[in-house]
Amino acid sequence: MTTPRTVLEALTRSPLGFLRTAWPWRALGYLLSGGVFATGVYLGVAGLLTAPVGAFARVLCSGALVFFAVALAGPLERRRLALVDRGDGGSGSGDRQRQWHSTRTAGYGAVSVLAVGWMDLAVALVSLGIPGFLLLTPFQPTALPWQTVAGPVAGALLLPVAAYPIGAWAAVRAAVGRAVLFPKDRELREVVRSRARLVDAFETERRRIERDLHDGAQQRLVALTMKLGLATLDLPPGSAAARQVGEAHTLAKEALTELRELIRGIHPQILTERGLPAAARDIAGRCPIPADLDLDLPGRLPAAVEQTAYYVTAEALTNIARHSGADRCRVSARCRDGVLRLDIEDNGSGDADPARGTGLVGLADRIAAAGGRMLLSSPPGGPTLLRAEIPCAGPSS
Repeated sequence: MTTPRTVLEALTRSPLGFLRTAWPWRALGYLLSGGVFATGVYLGVAGLLTAPVGAFARVLCSGALVFFAVALAGPLERRRLALVDRGDGGSGSGDRQRQWHSTRTAGYGAVSVLAVGWMDLAVALVSLGIPGFLLLTPFQPTALPWQTVAGPVAGALLLPVAAYPIGAWAAVRAAVGRAVLFPKDRELREVVRSRARLVDAFETERRRIERDLHDGAQQRLVALTMKLGLATLDLPPGSAAARQVGEAHTLAKEALTELRELIRGIHPQILTERGLPAAARDIAGRCPIPADLDLDLPGRLPAAVEQTAYYVTAEALTNIARHSGADRCRVSARCRDGVLRLDIEDNGSGDADPARGTGLVGLADRIAAAGGRMLLSSPPGGPTLLRAEIPCAGPSS
């Protein structure tokens, strides 16, 4: 077997062997290099905008900083791509080719600095922050004795898991970066295929993590909760020890509840067992905005299609509840001519714009990975209609 040339190949070929390679570290370095650079630009602009000088000078200096940062970000993106993609970069030939590459590089650098760089840093910090926080439990002054032992153990178990979201996000960023910075027909076709493989590998890994959490950590938390409950009965009521054990019992039950919610979010069991209509009803029932359902599906759809539709429905309803100001929404689904058409409407304020955030962009990327497309109608004042069209045969290669 040849040596993987990209973090995507390393992740999809051997998910377990991925941890024994240098690819997780390379992926982390890739995300941090872009995230720290973008964060530095944001902080610099914030400092200039609050400087004790005239308004015109503040705007002029801030614009100059952004201009030079964007100019520097383009070449930086091309160089740091080598951390997670060892493929040959198409340098092109001729003045026209170099000018075209230069324009694309500058545009991609601007997007990286202004919109995507902070996401790189966020993925790295969140992925490492959860196990890091648990590892540092013994140094927290309010930690209980059992927490000083259980926290580091849980952190050590979760630390290797952090390599997978870091590697997956770096793989997506690298695939997009190569498609933009080195636009060759062969490479663009490979991006489409690799994006579909990445989604499949990520779903497989999510299910494995779900099983490990359900069969391991959840069972231990259940046993811990029961033991703490029994210990409370054996202690004198009202004593200091009884209060501490009671607090630990409460914390353990809260942790168990959060873990169950996490497991359900990773891959809902109801989607696997009963299909998209039942899963959509479950999402609508938990949505704070009343949701009407109109689902007319012939039966079970391919697993990848159901997973994509579930993700789109859950994310869209979350966005409606947070940002739309709507008091009613509607989810409808039809499967016609081998294409699932999923419509999500709300009567909110409208004016949804993918350029102002990454939620809609993420939805579009997820749908595109399944070979579909996303359409959006959101005039100012509403209503908003998001339509996902997903081929039931899966993405073409």
